[in-house]
Amino acid sequence: MPKLTADDVKALCKEHNVKFIRLQFTDIFGVLKNVAITVEQLDKALNNELMFDGSSIEGFVRIEESDMYLHPDPNTFQIFPWKPREGATARLICDIYNSDGTPFIGDPRYVLRRAIAEAEQMGFSMNVGPEAEFFLFHVDAEGRPTTITHDRAGYFDLTPVDLGEDARRDMVLVLEEMGFEVEASHHEVAPGQHEIDFKYSDALDVADKIVTFKFVVRTIAQRHGLHATFMPKPIYGIAGSGMHMNQSLMKGDENAFYDPSTSNQLSETALYYVGGLMKHVNAITAITNPTVNSYKRLVAGYEAPVYVAWSAQNRSPLIRIPAKRGMSTRIELRSPDPSCNPYLALAVCLQAGLDGIKNKIAPPPPCDRNIYEMTEKEREQWGITCLPQDLHEALEELKKDDVIINALGPHVFNRFVEAKTIEWDRYRMQVHPWELDEYLTKF
Repeated sequence: MPKLTADDVKALCKEHNVKFIRLQFTDIFGVLKNVAITVEQLDKALNNELMFDGSSIEGFVRIEESDMYLHPDPNTFQIFPWKPREGATARLICDIYNSDGTPFIGDPRYVLRRAIAEAEQMGFSMNVGPEAEFFLFHVDAEGRPTTITHDRAGYFDLTPVDLGEDARRDMVLVLEEMGFEVEASHHEVAPGQHEIDFKYSDALDVADKIVTFKFVVRTIAQRHGLHATFMPKPIYGIAGSGMHMNQSLMKGDENAFYDPSTSNQLSETALYYVGGLMKHVNAITAITNPTVNSYKRLVAGYEAPVYVAWSAQNRSPLIRIPAKRGMSTRIELRSPDPSCNPYLALAVCLQAGLDGIKNKIAPPPPCDRNIYEMTEKEREQWGITCLPQDLHEALEELKKDDVIINALGPHVFNRFVEAKTIEWDRYRMQVHPWELDEYLTKF
């Protein structure tokens, strides 16, 4: 797909009668922000002359360092299909720069760019195919989200059982109009749970697409009178929402994970990449599963990966190698959830994999048994450990891992840990309904 230039963006705005443009970026938690301008300000924006107050964005800078510049990426230009065609609204995703013209090290997009640059120095480029799940819930009379689901459907069900199918259909149509190649959309395991998969692409493009995908899904759901949530585990007792990440490295035009001469047709590069992910996964989990709620999903019994192992034959381990080979050879990391910041999540995964390649970190033998059915003693014999069981444990693992700390950079690491520690402490000090139900009349 050809890259767009600033002149292309101006021509498209004129051709499609664009009046408003949203300059978008994310904070360190992946929450989408934007500065809205009219088309008359587009030249100034494309010349990187528009400033905003960085001290207003969580995890960015202090008030003394607040002036920051938006550098729009012309290749991210998209027109919102659900807005009026007359006086249309478009968007550009931006990189964040300091007032002295240097990239802002706290910009999540820059963190991913750094990881991509390191991969390029080693001769690799990263492709990613995400599988993002979400729930559709009713809203109440005041328009506030509930956890009341709109259906009683299950995996791959359809109408009349799947009442969210119309909303999901419109989401797919809008995504396709915005340049997504949607490969599949279906009802997931839990009532009200859905999945839409789009084609793999290079890491930066996919991170941009994940942010856009979440924005589109929530917008279209709202237009159907529903609330879409990417919260990992909104309801106790049913499956949570994950975002499996299919990852591969390319070396020129060749898939670096494929080697037809080996018994499993996986290259040493692929195995070392798996080894790097497994070595660093406890620290990675703080980034790929960044909320208190994330760890309500990462429990045994709901198909979520809990055990640190890999396999080319079954779906119970953390890392699965899908059966297809050749250009489709890839590894699937099954632990991330859609509350993560995709720029940071892909950056830490890539840097962990590259560390495995640089230091030839071989993974343990694959575990082709159903780990969920193994006893604790059997797992110990296989050397299978568990992912962190809560956010606090994951943050402690992150603090010990220099490779992942360096992947994030000092600014993002420090701000992320500070904010997430506060989040954990707020949760830890709350009295929750479960405690009242369990103890109020007992003691």
